[in-house]
Amino acid sequence: MSAPLTPELLLKAYALGVFPMADDRDAADVYWVEPKKRAILPLEGFHLSRSLRKTLKTGRYETSANRAFHAVVLGCAAPAPDRPSTWINAQIEQAVLRLHALGHAHSIETWSDGELVGGLYGVALGRAFFGESMFSRATDASKIALAHLVARLRAGGFTLLDCQFQTPHLQSLGAIEISKARYSGLLDAALSGAGGAASASGDFSALDGLPEVPPISPPRAMMVSGPTSAWRILQALTHTS
Repeated sequence: MSAPLTPELLLKAYALGVFPMADDRDAADVYWVEPKKRAILPLEGFHLSRSLRKTLKTGRYETSANRAFHAVVLGCAAPAPDRPSTWINAQIEQAVLRLHALGHAHSIETWSDGELVGGLYGVALGRAFFGESMFSRATDASKIALAHLVARLRAGGFTLLDCQFQTPHLQSLGAIEISKARYSGLLDAALSGAGGAASASGDFSALDGLPEVPPISPPRAMMVSGPTSAWRILQALTHTS
């Protein structure tokens, strides 16, 4: 397509279950995608493995939300050993930056000693979050970001985490593949209130306002500097994980 990717057009597309992609980073145009099989991650089905729980508890990484949105998008668009080129071209990059400025696009960042080592970004609409891409430059960095995202979505009343396409990485964390018809039903429910009332939105910032109840003698490393501690993430995940 050659029409500009305006925020209005993007939000209408997500509401219909389609999303834009480009052939590579340098492509001039984008095309619309509607997978026959859709990957979603049920928010109550996130797999918090023992190793991931241990990594969270050590405080090896710090996480944040919306602290470095553009840097995360650039990290997702950068080539990697297993991904020489990506679908995020300049047009998509600028479009999601505009969505971020309007409060619809969000990022989760993973930091190590002040360096951005992983993260993810996506688009929030109603009670749905459309995960767009993630990257990792250190062991478990993207998994930590996804754990933070799931905790944030659960705390904020979201009901759908769209992962677009299934991968072994996402499957190991609890993602499942569903039909287009089932996805459409879940999307409709996430974009409408009970009984078809006006659209209700999830609160992406709700996690930050929850009271934090650490253990009696928490290890120093469990309290991570920045807006979101590892202990807060574990609290939000482990009540059903």
